[in-house]
Amino acid sequence: QVDLVESGGGLVQPGGSLTLSCVASESIFNRHVISWYRQAPGKQRELVAFITTGVIKRYVDSLKGRFSISKNNAERTVYLQINNMRPEDPAVYFCNTGGRSGVVWGQGTQVTVSS
Repeated sequence: QVDLVESGGGLVQPGGSLTLSCVASESIFNRHVISWYRQAPGKQRELVAFITTGVIKRYVDSLKGRFSISKNNAERTVYLQINNMRPEDPAVYFCNTGGRSGVVWGQGTQVTVSS
């Protein structure tokens, strides 16, 4: 069974907005913190934001103000809203959480920003 499925990526103009979704399976949703990461070509995967099983949200300082993480418990979905897209934002965005045996990753969704 697929535990995490990302969607919502696509091509966005600079300054535009996009909302990514991560649907988690019942077995892992809200068992641990759920995070969004991103990985640009040739770069390390980096943390973007995370949300706890409660209401606590945290962001990387450099991205705070443009990125917003939220979740819908009924839909078992964590969202990442990206505003004011910048040229450095293109990357594959992944959601992540802790499973019963270790870290779980989704397959990623590609975000591309035009110039």
